[in-house]
Amino acid sequence: MTTRILIIEDEITIAQLERDYFELNGYLVDLCHTGNEGLRLAMNNDYNLIIIDLQLPGIGGYDVCRQIRQAKEVPILIVSAKKEEIDKIRAFHLGADDYITKPFSPGELVARAKAHLARYERLTGKTGTDPRSEIRLRGLVIDKAARRVHVRNQEVIFTTREFSLLEFLASHPNRVFSKNELFERIWGMDSSGDIATVTVHVRRLREKIEVDPSNPQYIETVWGAGYRFSV
Repeated sequence: MTTRILIIEDEITIAQLERDYFELNGYLVDLCHTGNEGLRLAMNNDYNLIIIDLQLPGIGGYDVCRQIRQAKEVPILIVSAKKEEIDKIRAFHLGADDYITKPFSPGELVARAKAHLARYERLTGKTGTDPRSEIRLRGLVIDKAARRVHVRNQEVIFTTREFSLLEFLASHPNRVFSKNELFERIWGMDSSGDIATVTVHVRRLREKIEVDPSNPQYIETVWGAGYRFSV
């Protein structure tokens, strides 16, 4: 099956360069140059990965990312000239899987895209988790095969990345993992990448599973070390 990628980028030269690199690697690429058109294409087609620039005419990149993430679990990569940490944190909070700052090497973009595509296939259960496995811990039920979570008898919806992070932590109870370790395990890249997304995802997990997110009973912060799932 051909891998389809959508690039939403208003700088035509950059968009065409990105397309050329992906097509050289065997991917099918659609280009668009406004947020409105990008959102329409994303909602009406099945893409394996979407690349979004933040500064788009029409609907801005943040809103495009948010609306896509609310509807789909496709990997989303943000490409932007915005370099401030707050911009990256906001993008991760809205559901982006990665953030690459301009200028960048097209080869790096393709490499990161490949990593996310491979990771997404693994995380969505195409490469061999035990279909009977289930984790039950103090009112929390994690069904690995169905990728569903029930919290105190109520089903709670998680994104692919949120589920994978929760599953990983719950599968290793009472063990402390640094942000770098979690980034490597769940995002599949080395620790030189941007680990701000780990903090954002832990906060979102707490909002979904904890009675009081400010006083977590499941995912604890071990100051100066990282996080652990307490049992």
